[in-house]
Amino acid sequence: MPREGRLPGAAQTDDAIVLHVDMDAFYANCERLKEPALKGKPVVVGMGYEPGATIGAVATASYEAREYGVESAQPISEALDRLPRADQPPTDPMPDEAVGYYRSVDHEYYEKVAADVKAILHELADSVREVSIDEAYLDVTDRTAWEVAEGFARHVKQRIKREVGVPASVGVAPNMSAAKIASDHDKPDGLTVVEPESLEAFLHPLPIEDLHGVGPKSAQTFHDLSIDTIGDLAAADLEVLAEEFGERGRELHFRARGIDERAVESRGRPKSLSRESSFGEPVEDPEQARERLSELAAAVAQRATNKGALYRTIGIKVVEPPFEQNTRERSLGGPVDEPALLRETAHDLFEEFEGRAVRKLGVRVSNLSFADNEQAGLDDWNERSQEDAEGQTGEPEIRGQSRIGSYEKTE
Repeated sequence: MPREGRLPGAAQTDDAIVLHVDMDAFYANCERLKEPALKGKPVVVGMGYEPGATIGAVATASYEAREYGVESAQPISEALDRLPRADQPPTDPMPDEAVGYYRSVDHEYYEKVAADVKAILHELADSVREVSIDEAYLDVTDRTAWEVAEGFARHVKQRIKREVGVPASVGVAPNMSAAKIASDHDKPDGLTVVEPESLEAFLHPLPIEDLHGVGPKSAQTFHDLSIDTIGDLAAADLEVLAEEFGERGRELHFRARGIDERAVESRGRPKSLSRESSFGEPVEDPEQARERLSELAAAVAQRATNKGALYRTIGIKVVEPPFEQNTRERSLGGPVDEPALLRETAHDLFEEFEGRAVRKLGVRVSNLSFADNEQAGLDDWNERSQEDAEGQTGEPEIRGQSRIGSYEKTE
């Protein structure tokens, strides 16, 4: 029986359609957004490489850096031995002697980029489970059908690359475990679709190390039991597995058989809510831009209301040609759920950009709260803002940030 509420053309079976989205070498590619000249260069993000530092580790290495043996969690001293640090900014072509471009971890910046990616994911799926800053599961069963699941996943990849500027690998499968394996199967910037009828044929030849949940120690134990592939595990005696691994052995056995009944459910409450929209061509008409801002503000306000969320910070994103991204935000005097205030604040923040060409707009609310306490309203917001800022300027705080992003349109 098809699920209730399934959209027209969606799958007519009970097989879920799950996407695992994994941002490739995420920190390194975020650094490339800040420095487009790093594209194609070996990039290492970590701590401890600065002059005088003696202790540190690699957080992320780009795929170009990995070719020289640089890996995540590796001591920075070992990374520098394998790939010396470049003393100059990136050049093209590369110098004869291979060098790496080392950058310090910038968590605040990475979080902002990740928020842009996850805003897209939440827009494209009803159920999103954010696992970490750079990966998430999506249940899109009611959004697409297996016959066109590859096209849907490709659309997800293209939107992330075009609108945020970072690459992602996507795996599509009937459950979370298989989707994770699929996304790892073709990296970087890969896309692997495993339909229900092909699940065992895809899984069974793979090495046991590829099974989601199998680490180096358990992999070695499996090899000691002559279990070298996922297919070997699927065919193994369940009692032997339970004796060796306990309940974990049963779980891995079922995953090897393509069975994973975990649902894609969000963990905790969101930290922000946002919507973005691109214009076909850059626009200079402020009325056209304001109309789009109003639509985005209304959509964000509706999402906040639906989730029972109050917000204390309202922000906008303005992308100018070619791809210069600007953000502005205003902190309110107290948490609110006021669509009119959200719209008006977005318009106020946009004033400095009026008359300038705009390629893309976004509206975001953050500093969310979900308590049932009394919220501020339109009538008392200004009063509360003044009280909170007593002894300072009477204007609500406005913070801004600009950056140049490297974007590639994928057809």
